[in-house]
Amino acid sequence: MTEAELREILSRVRTIALLGFSAKPDRPSHAVAAFLQARGYRVIPVNPGLAGQVALGETIYPDLAAIPSDIAIDMVDVFRAPEAVPDIVAQMLTHRPEARVLWLQLGVIHAEAAAQARAAGKLVVMDRCPKIEITRLGM
Repeated sequence: MTEAELREILSRVRTIALLGFSAKPDRPSHAVAAFLQARGYRVIPVNPGLAGQVALGETIYPDLAAIPSDIAIDMVDVFRAPEAVPDIVAQMLTHRPEARVLWLQLGVIHAEAAAQARAAGKLVVMDRCPKIEITRLGM
């Protein structure tokens, strides 16, 4: 993915479903969610163990399917183990077809699931962090 492509993605995205959100402020998923929110993105936290609670002013949902349909998701940001990615892609394609971007965080690599998302017309960013990219690109 080129710098121009990353910049384009990060400029167009407005609402992000962040899978693997942690309520603990010292965890990377929480820090990234707070950073993105401070930059003007709406971040919808997703974590089945915290479902129904509120974090960063947003309700936490158990999965993508549970996010109300009136919340349009632009990007699915994944803080989960690589083996969870195929199910996440299937859920994204089934329940959140409007999401244009699948973003897999640092260390989250699953070539087959990424290929499936791309075949469905999704943009895929793998093994990168939007917080790092936004900072690096000076956005």
